[in-house]
Amino acid sequence: MSASIQTMDPSRIESLVRNAIAKALSGVPGASEGGVYVPKLVVSISARHVHLTDEHVEKLFGKGKTLTPEKELYQDGFYAAAETVMIVGPRRRMLPNVRVLGPTRKASQVELAFTDTISLGIDAPVRHSGDIRGTPGCVLVGPAGAVELSEGVIRAARHVHINPRDCAYYGVKNGDFMSLSVKSHQCGVTFEDVLVREDANAKLEVHIDTDEGNACDLDHATTIELKRQAPCKCHDH
Repeated sequence: MSASIQTMDPSRIESLVRNAIAKALSGVPGASEGGVYVPKLVVSISARHVHLTDEHVEKLFGKGKTLTPEKELYQDGFYAAAETVMIVGPRRRMLPNVRVLGPTRKASQVELAFTDTISLGIDAPVRHSGDIRGTPGCVLVGPAGAVELSEGVIRAARHVHINPRDCAYYGVKNGDFMSLSVKSHQCGVTFEDVLVREDANAKLEVHIDTDEGNACDLDHATTIELKRQAPCKCHDH
């Protein structure tokens, strides 16, 4: 007689669950370990950048101008544009040549690392992308003009782009939080509160900023592990 769920070894239960998920996801691109589907995880450092509205693109780069795609990003449909701007903070502190990312958005937004905000003298909060209400502003300067933002400067919260199939693998859903552990020969760092941003077309990719990437020595990582955070710290940033 087979063992009941109550008496079954937890590792055996996990193995059965993973195999069931793998069977359901047969044919999905990804690595395979012992016949079990394992998603391909990418961790990217998101350097300082700017998102612009169509109106602000024209003000900064000239009437009728649109963004010029220069490099495709890992997520389909997103790109680094050829255009850059200067960010000007209080007391004329400046960051030149900050890359614009496309496509354009409904609201302009500046995403910085903590060290960038110190350089600019801006006390920017940690926020999830798009949550800019009540945040500090700045001045953006382009070759054709300048734009003064009344709000929109944030330190982007770490997050993971993930599709429904990989959500099933990790046992998470949109809005949950995960943890990312990165180990190198020099150090080991675990980042908590990695926001799950589920989208049907997403590729599995974690975004951390330059300060976080340097802290964990991502370029020399030997092992990287993403897992469900329990209990989820579903607080506001």
